[in-house]
Amino acid sequence: MNTIETTVNSKELFSGKILHLLHDEVILPDGAKAMREIVRHPGGVCVAALDENNNLLFVRQFRYPYKEEVLELPAGKLEKGMTPLENGKRELMEETGAEGYSYISLGQMYPSPGYTDEIIHLYACRIASVGDRCLDEDEFLNVEKIPLDKAAEMALNNQLPDGKTQIAVLKTKLLLDSGKI
Repeated sequence: MNTIETTVNSKELFSGKILHLLHDEVILPDGAKAMREIVRHPGGVCVAALDENNNLLFVRQFRYPYKEEVLELPAGKLEKGMTPLENGKRELMEETGAEGYSYISLGQMYPSPGYTDEIIHLYACRIASVGDRCLDEDEFLNVEKIPLDKAAEMALNNQLPDGKTQIAVLKTKLLLDSGKI
């Protein structure tokens, strides 16, 4: 069965610094018309950085939409002119002060395909060194080290509600256990 929808009209409702909101009219596979609300996002990156003792670097920061602090792996928005991997290295350094090596791709994830085109690129690496952080001026966060085994348990026990973090932690654990990291 054909499931493709065809855009016939698109109207931008909002254009912000990070997000753009569109209201699209589409033709469904059966020929009927429908409306779609889309959040355009430049994409993101997330890095699972392991030290020599298989501890992961996490950041704890206040996330305004949820009105709570969230424990996450270092992550951020993709910047134009940089590859996803370059963005991941930059975010890891900015948020934790860590420089990584032996980066491997953990793939991509679609955080919420029902309404946004955001794609998050996931990486794992080893930590070569840790120096000074270089946070954005509106960024306030604390760095925490958590053993990978404990972090995997936390993901399975709903103690890491962030989707990108759950996926990157569990993939990193599987790859480490299979000797690929």
